[in-house]
Amino acid sequence: MRAACALLGVELVELPDWSCCGATSAHMLDPQAAVMLPARNLLIANKLGLAELLVPCSACFARLRAADIELRNDPGRLINEPYDDPPTIFHINEFFDRPELLERLTQRVKQSLHELRGVCYYGCLSQRPAAITGSARPEDPLSMERVLEALGMRALPWSYKTDCCGASLSLSRPDLVRQLSGNLFQAAKLCGAELMVVDCPMCQSNLDTRQSQIEDERNTRYGLPIVYISELIALALGDEGNDWWPGHLVDPRPLLHDKGLL
Repeated sequence: MRAACALLGVELVELPDWSCCGATSAHMLDPQAAVMLPARNLLIANKLGLAELLVPCSACFARLRAADIELRNDPGRLINEPYDDPPTIFHINEFFDRPELLERLTQRVKQSLHELRGVCYYGCLSQRPAAITGSARPEDPLSMERVLEALGMRALPWSYKTDCCGASLSLSRPDLVRQLSGNLFQAAKLCGAELMVVDCPMCQSNLDTRQSQIEDERNTRYGLPIVYISELIALALGDEGNDWWPGHLVDPRPLLHDKGLL
């Protein structure tokens, strides 16, 4: 993300002393903590006078948006300080999908991704519930497709882009995660995908770490790299200072070498 934004001339300011948003744990166990933990980060951003808050994690995005709604509706119930002119909270796709940044992406592409054949996988948390996320198309989002199109890649159409991968059930019910994620792999391969592009770290983790287990259970081979969208942005813009590819369990480098991108 830092590499992609630097190449686009977007200055990132990390929130000082930020804290965990609470994620699924607080949301399930303590309604007040589920609001106050992300609210603390929003108040830090508000005091700094930041107009925009870029959130690359879908779970954090959902919790921050929920807290923002609570604070706007009734700040006095939760905090004893002003919440005036708070930042606009953007998930990664919606941030880059704005006209000025799409144009900048198109103009600064160093190597087109037109050879790649992949599907966009949004998962659940960045889109639903729409009352929290603000998504205009919670069942059929298109923001990631537009970002990739600016990079020269035309995403393949498929109907599983917002189906669940199993999310945090990875710890308590890995069998369900393997079933749900396996269905995604099967659907992606059927439509001719060579990779899956994601915008959620939890989805990326589930799909990347469980793929070999799912292949063994189903006696098949998918071999689908699970690539975070910011990696493709930085790749297309010509970043040469970072090598994050070895961190993947399903290595994307053979595919990218084959396409002349590495």
